[in-house]
Amino acid sequence: MKKLFFAALAVCALSLPALAGEATLNAEDPVIEQRLTNLAEDLRCLVCQNESLAGSHAELAEDLRREIRTQMKAGKDDKQVIEYLTERYGDFVLYRPPFKPVTYLLWLGPLLFLLVGGAVWFQTMKRRRTMQDTPVDEKQLAAAAKLLDEK
Repeated sequence: MKKLFFAALAVCALSLPALAGEATLNAEDPVIEQRLTNLAEDLRCLVCQNESLAGSHAELAEDLRREIRTQMKAGKDDKQVIEYLTERYGDFVLYRPPFKPVTYLLWLGPLLFLLVGGAVWFQTMKRRRTMQDTPVDEKQLAAAAKLLDEK
């Protein structure tokens, strides 16, 4: 009985690959699919935020990829698709937002923090150089020794 069971199991295991179908393309047009992949790498998933639209498995990301495919099939180029997405979702959808008044702080913020930190460091070093050591007289030393002896 065991031999018959293992024989049937072996036949099933060997016949499963024959039942598998060939992989199909995600889209009818591989050129559009390649454009979508390239474009989606530069777009942020609005749900995941730290993941690209190409790598996200969120439902909204799938909807956005579907929308991008539809626009590409309608003949829009990548720039027009990006304009549509930024018009609808704002610059947040872009990993590299444009340099404009709304994003100045985003682009110049690190430089601003570096300059402020450098200025604080420079002022601190300047004060340290100008500080003079004040000599300690015998009266202060005696008061300090008395405080140490008490504890």
